[in-house]
Amino acid sequence: MTESLIDRACEQACSAIAPAWPLDRAIAVNPHWARVGMPVRRVAARMALLGNIRVFPAREQQLEAWAAGRITPSDLAQALQQLRGQASGPEMDADLAGLTPAACVEALHRRAPLQQLPLLIDVLDNDPRRHTRLSWREAITHQVSQTCAAYFDEHQADWRAARSQGLYAFWRDTLAHDHGIGLLMGLPGIGRAIDAVPASARDAERWVMERLGLPEGVWADYLEAVLLTVNGWASWCAYLGWQARLAGGQDGHLRELLALRLAWGALLLECKDDAATQTALAALRTTWAQAPQRLAEAERTLAVDEVWQAALEAGYQRELARRLSLAPGGDAAAAPIEVQAVFCIDVRSEPLRRALESVWPAVQTRGFAGFFGLPLAYTPLGTQATRPQLPGLLAPSVAASEAFTVHTGSGQGGEAGLLDEATRSRQRRLGLQARWQAASRWPGSAFSFVEAAGLGYLGPLGRWLRPGGDDRPRDDLQGLSKRYRALCRPRLTGLDLQAKVALASRVLRAMGLGEALAPLVLLAGHGSQSANNAHAAALDCGACCGQSGEVNARTLAHLLNEPAVREGLRGQGQPIPASTEFVAALHNTTTDEVEFFDLDELSEAGRARVERLQRALALACDQVRRERAPSLGLDPRMPHPRLLDTLRRRANDGAQTRPEWGLAGNAAFLIAPRHRSRGIVLGGRSFLHDYDANQDPDGSVLELLMTAPMLVTHWINWQYHASACEPDRLGSGNKLLHNVVGGTLGVFEGNGGDLRIGLSRQSLHDGQRWMHEPLRLTVVIDAPRAAIDAVIERHEVVRHLVDNGWLHLWRFEAATLERRSGGRWQSVALLDDPQVAEPVGLSPARP
Repeated sequence: MTESLIDRACEQACSAIAPAWPLDRAIAVNPHWARVGMPVRRVAARMALLGNIRVFPAREQQLEAWAAGRITPSDLAQALQQLRGQASGPEMDADLAGLTPAACVEALHRRAPLQQLPLLIDVLDNDPRRHTRLSWREAITHQVSQTCAAYFDEHQADWRAARSQGLYAFWRDTLAHDHGIGLLMGLPGIGRAIDAVPASARDAERWVMERLGLPEGVWADYLEAVLLTVNGWASWCAYLGWQARLAGGQDGHLRELLALRLAWGALLLECKDDAATQTALAALRTTWAQAPQRLAEAERTLAVDEVWQAALEAGYQRELARRLSLAPGGDAAAAPIEVQAVFCIDVRSEPLRRALESVWPAVQTRGFAGFFGLPLAYTPLGTQATRPQLPGLLAPSVAASEAFTVHTGSGQGGEAGLLDEATRSRQRRLGLQARWQAASRWPGSAFSFVEAAGLGYLGPLGRWLRPGGDDRPRDDLQGLSKRYRALCRPRLTGLDLQAKVALASRVLRAMGLGEALAPLVLLAGHGSQSANNAHAAALDCGACCGQSGEVNARTLAHLLNEPAVREGLRGQGQPIPASTEFVAALHNTTTDEVEFFDLDELSEAGRARVERLQRALALACDQVRRERAPSLGLDPRMPHPRLLDTLRRRANDGAQTRPEWGLAGNAAFLIAPRHRSRGIVLGGRSFLHDYDANQDPDGSVLELLMTAPMLVTHWINWQYHASACEPDRLGSGNKLLHNVVGGTLGVFEGNGGDLRIGLSRQSLHDGQRWMHEPLRLTVVIDAPRAAIDAVIERHEVVRHLVDNGWLHLWRFEAATLERRSGGRWQSVALLDDPQVAEPVGLSPARP
């Protein structure tokens, strides 16, 4: 058994784990991202046998959808036809050829006969008293999880153990002093066995693999199954590795986690007698020798589940295709465009765009990624806390911080002096706040602190008991005196004029705003508002690394308004009309209000246009609030002020577990001109990115969209899909039981177990039914076949997503639609089914 073979198997197992971002930078991630190189059904089989993790919707849920008519016989027939058409091998053909609609329906009445492959810790856990205590798998997961929580904590604990020797050495030292774990496992002498465990992680890997004696062909599978027992912490370590690679480095924590979790099994061998050891190892070797055959059998068994997944999607897709076919086509606006409003592609922007266009037809709305093309790393004034403001797929390359703009004629010296004064003031305030919080935590002062400050908590307690209608808090202004807040604005730093002009040019071209700019261009980011919510950042802009879009929108608006930048753009043939002004705003997706920024920097004519736009937005936002109200259990007929006040109070209610539904229901992504969807009710389920192939002759913009926003929306779609299909392992459980770990690392459900990743149940379920249907994303692109195929050919990851069934790819062909299946383009049939009730396909999860 050579070290290189073990090393290769360990690396392969580690490469199968997708990253999970921390709470303060939360973005949605496909937990199967590292496995998209395999067909989705093969991944489903592997997850079932290696980790007892479900990938397709539960058969019980599909049976309910079938009984309720949500899935119709036509949907089922269409799913069978499509999957047979895209099958790429004789085995897959055979798997699907034997399936009939009747056989598929019959399968819903029984569970899939899949049994998880055991690990060493499972076959060793066989004493007669095992049912009176924690299983060894649960106990080990708990111990490893507590160790990781202590090791990785940077923000929560005041006292921390030494971690300089690495995670594996930290675990080994912790276990040597942990007397409780032996009692939980019924092994009081386990502390003495730790001496047998090698001192280094690499030696431990070799030590364990040699003792296991498994066939070489299943090593990587076994090691992946080991990591899945602590998938939450493995995902955190994968995030550390992801960030290190973005910075051009490496991180070894995931490999160390694998070594320590692997060593646990061999450690238990030391606690068993020879006969029990040999029996357990023999059983393990026999079972894992059959692993390839069992994985293949599982893949065949799950063919019917893949059919039902496609059938669930067919009903939605039919209604989506029908609605898109009703779009008026061409530019519907007869009047000249007075405002161009650029919103994030987020599904929550779709209802607002539709409402704004109906209120004021002279507004042209556009969809663009919510970081507005600025790859920012942002550092708030007076702090060292730099954070990314762009998709997690990318590394920031531009810096931004806060500056002062003073229109008093004081000059740069006055502004610089004011900036220094504000910085010192903020640092003093933040320092006092930190000392105040520390005083409540130290054991020696805790009781006296409560007695001294008890009355001071009456105010916060009152706000908890009766939440008010306060505005969305802006964390970037925390500790900043009101005297400075109105003057403090985010600005690019460290860029010369040439770099600014190049950046502005790229953004304008990507937005499709290179020509025919309106007198007013609105850049509307978005953010959420909630209280006492560990996952608050997950409701903000996923394209901004879990931040709101405020910083990016304000920074870009200032950049495009800067006279020197405009002069540079004019010099390279990309002029911005002198009458055009850019203004930044933020769409609060919890209350559906729009907040404007930096209006004092506009001309008088610009402010007049903004006032008219604000009046139109007030009507549009009220329309959207009424559209959303039923899904929140509110009466859409209540008076405008009362409905708005109710939503504001919900946003500030620390006991509210469902301040908004976020991106629940997401199911489609349109990359097309607005006329393809203008006026169509898409139910807040579609991402919308504007794209005009006529302005992209070389296909470079399309390539950017298919390799960045399409991947981001796929991640969002699959986080919701996985959290709904496997809430116990890939969702974060019950929000009421969450305890924050390490300040920002993640949450436990209760006081232990694995680190929880994914969405809470309250983000997907309203207490009566699921608010999110697990549908794979249907991407609809308005571009020539050749251009789309060229991107697929050049980018392996895009090819994997399309060919392996991780998303559906459609395109507009004149007034019809085509789908890509099995490497070929086929017409999308608009089947008329009398059993499909309007509008079940498009908004099945909404009251």
